[in-house]
Amino acid sequence: MIEAILNYDFMKYSFISGLIVGLIAPLLGTFIVVRRLSLIADALSHVALGGIAFGVYLTSVFNFIINPVISGIVFSVIGALGIEKLRGLYKHYSEIAIPIIMSLGIALSVLFLSLANGFNQDLFGYLFGSISAVSFNDLILIIIIGAIVVLFVFFLYKEMFFISFDEEYAGVMKLSKYIHIIFIVLVALVISASMRIVGILLVSAMMTLPVASAMRITSSFKQLMIVSIIFGEISVIAGLFLGFHLNISPGGTIVLVSIAILLCTLILNRVGVVRNAQRTS
Repeated sequence: MIEAILNYDFMKYSFISGLIVGLIAPLLGTFIVVRRLSLIADALSHVALGGIAFGVYLTSVFNFIINPVISGIVFSVIGALGIEKLRGLYKHYSEIAIPIIMSLGIALSVLFLSLANGFNQDLFGYLFGSISAVSFNDLILIIIIGAIVVLFVFFLYKEMFFISFDEEYAGVMKLSKYIHIIFIVLVALVISASMRIVGILLVSAMMTLPVASAMRITSSFKQLMIVSIIFGEISVIAGLFLGFHLNISPGGTIVLVSIAILLCTLILNRVGVVRNAQRTS
């Protein structure tokens, strides 16, 4: 695989994109898990799938090509804003916003896929990831999204920490509600950025599994964040390696490596090798 990375541009694009996804997905995933919003990634991924299907449909209708990634991002961001709006309307039942938006995403996916006459090979790559699908433009987009996410966490870490662990206190302190909106929009962007490598149907795993593994062996939030990123990078690198040599979609192998890491941490925690766990649970 190393030789392929050196010789083929698409392998370079996939590897660099994978490293960025392995950083930003667990980075935001730590806040998602701690806020008990793990299913939000699933909801937005289904909405993004609806956007991709919409892009495929428009491409089949008109003569010019519409990038499904862009339509997926637009739909995902709109879905994120919809979730935040519904959480405000259902203050005492805010979790209901997630299945509402998820249902909408699934319905739109089915509708536009039907109008576009079903699946094609490109759509299969969006669903499950593809090593060869990442273009130079995709790489630039992922780099931009990655930079925005890192800067957001770096400059607003304290505010996000308070919001994640005590949303009521954050409200009393009058922390800007726009931080919530920016955060959930960034989650949507990360999902859209990750779909080329991991695939829409598996992208939520990259935001939760590394965090779930790290929670078993860490005792502070900063440790949780760092170890989650390490596990995310290991999963991506090992998953891309396996996907390349087995000639299969990398999304499944990346997630299976993440599951293997989770099982290892559970075993270590169970037998007492690691004891200082679950400070954030």
